[in-house]
Amino acid sequence: MIYQPKEDSYLLEKEVIKYSREKRVLDVGSGSGIQAMAALKFGAREVIATDIDFDSLKKLKRKGIKENFDNFANKESKFSNRTICKKSKMTKQIVYKSIQSDLFNKVKGKFDLIIFNPPYLPEDELEDRESRRATSGGKKGDEIILRFLKDIGKFLDKNGIVLIVVSSLTPQDKINKILKDKGMGKENIASEKLFFEKLEVWKVQRKA
Repeated sequence: MIYQPKEDSYLLEKEVIKYSREKRVLDVGSGSGIQAMAALKFGAREVIATDIDFDSLKKLKRKGIKENFDNFANKESKFSNRTICKKSKMTKQIVYKSIQSDLFNKVKGKFDLIIFNPPYLPEDELEDRESRRATSGGKKGDEIILRFLKDIGKFLDKNGIVLIVVSSLTPQDKINKILKDKGMGKENIASEKLFFEKLEVWKVQRKA
């Protein structure tokens, strides 16, 4: 199941637009591709979109060409599930790649901007299994975020930032602890109150 854009997606998209210019961007768990496409449209020099779901990956490949870069050369790699698209704009070159990956397991290199709109809700046994894959962050709701933060330092450039969505329904004690242990600070840069929860976009980066 591909998570379709909702309030959390649009809240994050506004911040992605602000921070993408001239950045090497990694969109983790890209889903519908809304964040990757926003980064491409608003000045990122390179975007890598990842998702564990193969159907999502196929759509991410098509979007990288059809919606934004109609005249890109589309080259299918024989060695991996990815599409590399390049467009010349004077002396500037924009690169887009989509990779099937569970969080960081097939990602290489470091990034100026890492984007993550994770499944963050506590598990609801009444919700069907397919839907839970897109919405539930684990039994308590924080498990996927904790996995993400555990490895973030390996892929974040020295001065890079992370934009991540967190819900008031997500336990935050362990999240705050792992950030502290890794020497990272957070700033709430956007929020929206819904009738059942409050959404926040955190800007996370290494402390000076």
